[in-house]
Amino acid sequence: MLLALRGLWWRPLPGLQPRARVPALPLWAAAAGPVVDPGGWYEALASSAPVHAAEEALLGMHAAGLPWWGSIALAAAGLRGLLTLPLAAQQRRILAKVENLQPEIKNIAKRLNQEVAVCAHQLGWSKRIARLIYLKNMRRFVSELYVRDNCHPFKATVLVWIQLPMWIFMSVALRNLSTGVAHSEGFSVQEQLAVGGVLWFPDLTTSDSTWILPISVGVVNLLIVELFALQRLGMTRFQVCVTYFVRAMSVLMVPVAATVPSSIAFYWLCSSLMGLAQNLLLCSPRFRRLCRIPPTRSHSDTPYKDLFAAFCAKFKSRK
Repeated sequence: MLLALRGLWWRPLPGLQPRARVPALPLWAAAAGPVVDPGGWYEALASSAPVHAAEEALLGMHAAGLPWWGSIALAAAGLRGLLTLPLAAQQRRILAKVENLQPEIKNIAKRLNQEVAVCAHQLGWSKRIARLIYLKNMRRFVSELYVRDNCHPFKATVLVWIQLPMWIFMSVALRNLSTGVAHSEGFSVQEQLAVGGVLWFPDLTTSDSTWILPISVGVVNLLIVELFALQRLGMTRFQVCVTYFVRAMSVLMVPVAATVPSSIAFYWLCSSLMGLAQNLLLCSPRFRRLCRIPPTRSHSDTPYKDLFAAFCAKFKSRK
């Protein structure tokens, strides 16, 4: 028996120097809300140690012989490959364990519901009391299962808490370099960035007037969102809301990316492309086995073929 008939106790289951002037807030930073003191939080962020470390890393890659566009691309690839890829694999491992626990959780919920109903009848509990007892102890059982399998869903959010600040620090560092807020001894970083681009954006200190970079950022981010949505069958209402929210943010990134220096938009594009490649890689059965990601009921042995078929079906259904 999961429930004690005469009580409510349960048995547990087993080197850069900033200029003296205060940097003006960029549009993408000012859009976050009203700013009372322009020299407050953003100045502190722009002169923070993580931002300086990002600036030094970019300068170091450029000093090693890479062009500025190559340094930015390598920084995005390095951060995605060395830092976020292992975290993303860990996230998939945790989510797979949680998914595999669902049949056991449903079985416990069914048994618990029956036993609460029996006790409610014998002890005269009201529906409200019985419901509270059911929810309280169901949470306890689920928590014990998460501890047993070391897969608490909160651990899956570690990727977001590391990736988002890293993205912000790199963006602010590139803005400092592109606007001349930060400089290095002996040469002007801003002047080098002005001729450090490639293809249609030779000047990395100005925004992309062709809108190719901004639109590409939005398209790639939307592809990542759709890839996530196609992999999730029977999403919850919360997951559907989050998906629509991220879609809206991906579209909003287009005009924002059109107002920032091309160095930032190019970094965003490289980071998003690496994120797309990372998500596709984590669909591979061989790579999942290499990362010790448990197989699940929703996992496919032919993920790329299934994704393509799902995408085509979704596209045809909208015609």
